[in-house]
Amino acid sequence: MSLLREYAAGMRWGEGPRWHEGALWLSDTQGSRLWTDASGSWTPTDTSPVSNGLWFLPDGRLVGALMSAHRLGVWTGSGWSPYADLGHLGVGPLGDIVGDDAGNLYVDDVGFDAARGEAPRPGRIILVRPDGTASVAAEQVEFPNGMALVDGGRTLVVAETLRQRLVAFTVGEDGLLGAPRPYADIAALAGPDARPDGIWPAAGGGVWAATTSGCRVVRVRDGELVESIDTSPELPIACCLDGGGDLLVTLADTGGRPLMEAIAAQKVRTRVVLAPLRAAPRPHVHRIEEQEEPA
Repeated sequence: MSLLREYAAGMRWGEGPRWHEGALWLSDTQGSRLWTDASGSWTPTDTSPVSNGLWFLPDGRLVGALMSAHRLGVWTGSGWSPYADLGHLGVGPLGDIVGDDAGNLYVDDVGFDAARGEAPRPGRIILVRPDGTASVAAEQVEFPNGMALVDGGRTLVVAETLRQRLVAFTVGEDGLLGAPRPYADIAALAGPDARPDGIWPAAGGGVWAATTSGCRVVRVRDGELVESIDTSPELPIACCLDGGGDLLVTLADTGGRPLMEAIAAQKVRTRVVLAPLRAAPRPHVHRIEEQEEPA
């Protein structure tokens, strides 16, 4: 834990971290905000609808998976303009989003809304083309969460949180996905409490996976544990690499409460830490303290 350096703070639940042109962007799904330090200071913007996964298109535009709005939006600087409507596919809550160099996007259809007490059911992966058309790319994915394109874009790795594992899909030349195959058993590699949430391609191959209640970020590759970073007692939600090759991780502090209890009581607080993967990490800290909710 001593190697982790705080980068930013102030969020309730930090999802979808993305590094772009020297700045970090992330969604605060419980605080209904989009955060970034693109202006030089760590700044939130209230948003409605709320974004979850984020991705930068090849032309530099930021796209967000709008959780309960059943669509993707493009960030205008103050809100979300329409990009792709997924309502005709009957999607549930939207999760993570990742894209390729051609502008194709892969989006999680989580399948059910746990916050509203809906019973678990399989989710899907939705493929959104550059022209905004959308289709189902994979079905029967158990709580699809973080996603990462690896092997030069030839493989899509997806976190199945409830199954505590990562699966991989071969990506065809047309962007369509093949049948899933096992990629990494996170529970076996990182412990029985490890449940993968956000993931990110690792520079040396494989992926980094935030394990939430597993209290560690692990680098795995084809069923092998390559590296592990302890974050206890905080819970790692999601991660990404910055422009220099260091790992940025969003960490949740539940104040010692069970996670779902803390979420229900709105007592979770999130910060971003930098895990130096290079020999000479640079100091970089932003902090905005969010006021406590009335008791």
